[in-house]
Amino acid sequence: MWQDLIFLAGSVLSIVFLAPTVRDATANIPLGSSVPSMTIGAIYAVTYATMGMTFSAAGSLGVAMMWSLIVSYRSPSPHDGPANVVRFAGSLARQARRTVSDFLSDEEYPAPGQSAD
Repeated sequence: MWQDLIFLAGSVLSIVFLAPTVRDATANIPLGSSVPSMTIGAIYAVTYATMGMTFSAAGSLGVAMMWSLIVSYRSPSPHDGPANVVRFAGSLARQARRTVSDFLSDEEYPAPGQSAD
């Protein structure tokens, strides 16, 4: 299928464009950008594989691997390694709890100028 080769070409270009970031020891890519990109690349790889698009799956897996290197070694976090994904997930969970807690506490109190009835 010709589409398989087109998707592979796009992935190869992504890998080429991401390589300088992986090599640059001073690069700081936020986890909020790199973790979702890594996840999307992995999901695409699985999706392409289930569709029988082997080349596309391999290319997307390569992109996911490049993003995983960026997550592990180019985040602004003082820590390195794959544990950055776990730290990011924990941070998202804390933010979600705080947001829900703030929303629920705002619901308890009437807005200024409104009665409590």
